[in-house]
Amino acid sequence: MAHVIDFKEAGFDSVLDELEWRGLISQSTDRDRLAEALNGEPISYYCGFDPTAASLHIGNLVQLINMRHLQAAGHHPIALVGGATGLIGDPRQSGERTLNPKDVVAGWAERLKKQIGGILETEGDNPVRFVSNYDWTASMTVIDFLRDVGKNFRLGTMLAKDTVARRLNSEEGISFTEFSYQVLQGNDFLHLFDEYHCMLEIGGSDQWGNLTSGLDLIHKVRGVDVNVFTSPIITDAQGKKFGKSEGNAVWLDATMLSPYKFYQFWFNRPDVEMESLLKAFTFLPKHEIERLVEESRTNPGAREAQRTLAWEVTSLVHGEDATRQAIDAAGALFGRGADLSGIDEATLEAAIEGLKVEDENGGRSFAPAAAGDRVAEAGMRAGLFKSISEARKTIKSGGVYLNNVRVEDQEQTLGEADFLHGRFALIRRGKKALGAVENV
Repeated sequence: MAHVIDFKEAGFDSVLDELEWRGLISQSTDRDRLAEALNGEPISYYCGFDPTAASLHIGNLVQLINMRHLQAAGHHPIALVGGATGLIGDPRQSGERTLNPKDVVAGWAERLKKQIGGILETEGDNPVRFVSNYDWTASMTVIDFLRDVGKNFRLGTMLAKDTVARRLNSEEGISFTEFSYQVLQGNDFLHLFDEYHCMLEIGGSDQWGNLTSGLDLIHKVRGVDVNVFTSPIITDAQGKKFGKSEGNAVWLDATMLSPYKFYQFWFNRPDVEMESLLKAFTFLPKHEIERLVEESRTNPGAREAQRTLAWEVTSLVHGEDATRQAIDAAGALFGRGADLSGIDEATLEAAIEGLKVEDENGGRSFAPAAAGDRVAEAGMRAGLFKSISEARKTIKSGGVYLNNVRVEDQEQTLGEADFLHGRFALIRRGKKALGAVENV
């Protein structure tokens, strides 16, 4: 697990000061009250993660990083995996959610717990506590829910919540199921306050209405003022959201997005995003982030900031070994003489996915090849040459490489040993034009 420095090591007077400098707080309850809570004796705090998909994404990672900062400062984390609320799903900005089967949601919940446990400390003297709201919600009857919880909510306040108001004014409207979500989440906060004296809930800025429902409920029924704060929704330089609802999700699960692609996502971010991303997604100290940002301005070609960002985030999520493999794979693909055999099959396949060509069905797949095929023909199928004669000419001039080894003979054929992991052979034209064929 990646080393996380606390706020003192990072050069701040308090963890709240650090979170604000990093841009990790968008909205909060009374700032003085929040500061008093975070700067005093350790408190319990929680964040909820609904299993509405098989993996968390980088929007959720922001919450986990906030939790890790607070955990490093000595506060006690509670990770709520919504076994109950995951069966409903919080209201989206538009369109009703599809309700997933209970067994599917339960399976996703276990996957999310594993991902959360990879970011937060699960051992030692301050481990994360995992809870599921199914444990205290499933046993409630409808009458109990309406009498003990629902009576404390006012319809006018619920209707005024931003997402609810937007959905009510849309053509599809909002179902009672999704409308009731804020009551369930409010009850979660109350339960955790009663059970663990939880004094703080955090979440994304689109969750503000749900967070304050718990705050208001605790104040009303227990007479205690607790705290909430939200983090901003992460966007790119064009203001486009990185979330899964946009169809371009950056998943944390390695089976849904390979460590290689995850690393490349961060490495390919533009210079203009370096300051905000380094602050939000790494635990590097202030002086190092400021140095990297200045370096990206004065020497952008070196891409040191991007390289550091990609290393820090990928090793946090996937570990250092997987990150090194991703880096080695990228270097090996275009490195003359570099040995490709050390790249594991999954990383290699992820690294060359963009080399697929259009197939006869109008889709995209790797160009087919077999032992005995001439390299010139395979290179043409992979889209590197327009004709066999062009391929032969390029081979004759020394500009063609098979698995990073120069092809000397215009008639050279592929052997079984040329297919890495028995599947892929990589053909390169010059320094940068790369193609791939798959054994059939």
